[in-house]
Amino acid sequence: MNDSKTAFKSREQLVKFLGIFSPHISKPTEKFVGEMLFGIQASQDTLLSEIGRSLREDIKLKKTEERLCRHLAKAGLDEKLHLGIVEDAKRFIGERTIISIDPTDIQKDYAEKMPYLDKVWDGSKGRVGDNLGYWCCMAVACENGCRRIVPLHLRLWSVKAPGYVSEGDEVQQVIMQVALATNKRGIYVYDRGGDGDVMFAFFLENALDFIVRLVGDRHLVDWGTRKVLARDLAAQCVLKYEDSVHFKSHNKVHNVRVQYGSMPVRLPDYPDRELRLVVVKWPKSEGRMMLLTTLEAVRTRESLWEVVQGYLTRWRVEDTLRYIKTSYNVEHVRVLDYQRLKNMAALIAAVAYFAAAWLGRQLKLGVLAEHIAKVSKRMFDVPEFFYYAIADGLKWLFVSHGKWRGPGERFDGKGDLQMELEFADG
Repeated sequence: MNDSKTAFKSREQLVKFLGIFSPHISKPTEKFVGEMLFGIQASQDTLLSEIGRSLREDIKLKKTEERLCRHLAKAGLDEKLHLGIVEDAKRFIGERTIISIDPTDIQKDYAEKMPYLDKVWDGSKGRVGDNLGYWCCMAVACENGCRRIVPLHLRLWSVKAPGYVSEGDEVQQVIMQVALATNKRGIYVYDRGGDGDVMFAFFLENALDFIVRLVGDRHLVDWGTRKVLARDLAAQCVLKYEDSVHFKSHNKVHNVRVQYGSMPVRLPDYPDRELRLVVVKWPKSEGRMMLLTTLEAVRTRESLWEVVQGYLTRWRVEDTLRYIKTSYNVEHVRVLDYQRLKNMAALIAAVAYFAAAWLGRQLKLGVLAEHIAKVSKRMFDVPEFFYYAIADGLKWLFVSHGKWRGPGERFDGKGDLQMELEFADG
C-alpha cells in the first residue's frame, strides 16, 4: 500500500469514526468535530490558527478560525464526545480489563488572560507549586500486562470555576460515565490519590472493583477487630512469593525481582466488607508498597500476581499522557473561554482514541496502522510504544495527500475519485 492509498484510507476511517458521535450531536456539530479531529491530527497542535491552517480552505484563515472558535463554545459538547467514545470503547472492556485513572495537569504559566487559572502540580517539588494551569483526569483501558491502550476520557477542570466541588467529584464523574457504559465491567486502578474515605465509599457503594495504592497512615481493621495503620500491617505480612518485573526507564530495560503477599483486611467504615491488602517489596527499598483491592480471590500466587501486575499496568496511563501531550502539543492550547477548554480536552481524547484504538480494532485496520507508523519518517525503528509513530504518520499523510472531506463530501478531486474506484475494485 503506497502513501497515497494509506492517506485515502486513513481519511475514510476518520469519516467512519465520526459515526460514533452521530447519535449525540447535530449534523453541523458533527462536521465541526470532523474538521477539528483532522486539524488536530494534521497540525499536531491545539492552536486554532494551526488547526485552521491545516484544513487548507479556500477562504481567509481568519474566517476559518472564527468559525471553529464559535463552534468550540458549544455547551455540553465535551460530555457528548466522551459519551460517544466510551460507548464505542465498551467492546474492549471485559471483567478483568484494567481501567487506569490518573489526575494530571496542563501548565499555562504565561497565559494570564485565560479563564480560571490556578496553581497546579510542580513535579520538581513534588507538590502544588506556583505553576499556573488546569487540572485534568485521564482514563485509559488496557488488558493486564498488555501495551495496547484504549484512551477513554480526558476531563479538564479548574478549582476556581463556578460549580467546582472537589477533585474527587471530578474524578468520580469520569469513572461513572465509563462504568455506566460498560455495565461496571473492569478493574479501576488508582494511585495514592485514590486513598480517601470518599473514593472508597464511591467504589464500594457503586459495586466497582478497584486496586488502590495506600498511603502509610491509612487505618485498616485486621483479621480481628483492631484498627491498625496500614504500614504496620504491611510489615507483618508474609511475602510468600517472588517474581520478575520488566520495565523500561531512561532508555534502559530493567529486570527486578519483587516479593509479595497478602492478608484479609477491612475498612473501618465498612466492617462487613472483606478486602485484601496486597503487599509488595521492591529490592533496595526499605518500605513496602500497599495495594487495597476488592478482588476476593486474591489468595493464590496467580491471583496475587494479577493484582501486582494490574497496578503496574497503570503505568500505561502515564505513557498515554506523555504521548498525548507530546504528539498533540496539548499545553499549546490557547482559548479564552472555559467551555472551549473543556471541549478541546474532549476533542484531544477523541483524536487519541482514533489513533490508538479505532485504527487497530480489526485486522485490516491493524495493518493500516502499521503502514501509517512506517511512513512517519523516523530515523530509528518504531518504538515499543508505537502510538507516537502513528500520530507522526497520520500528520505526514494528512498534510501531504489530499484535504479533509467531511461526511457527505466524499471526493475533493479526481485523485480521490480514482482512489475510491481502486478500493471498490479490491
